[in-house]
Amino acid sequence: MSFRSPLFPDFVSGDVAALAAHMRDCAQSRGPLFRLRGGLQTARAMAAGRIVTLACVVLVVGCGWLVVA
Repeated sequence: MSFRSPLFPDFVSGDVAALAAHMRDCAQSRGPLFRLRGGLQTARAMAAGRIVTLACVVLVVGCGWLVVA
């Protein structure tokens, strides 16, 4: 009994093809600037959580300078 029909599509070959495409993309992304991109992504992730706090600090310091001047 064959399960390859419109009622029973072949999900496995589609998954295997998607996995192969993903693995190919990952292999190509590990080019000469891979470490640099990884470092920049790490720095961005650390800064993203503190961007609002940093903006508030800059605003308070800027207002403080205007009051003193």
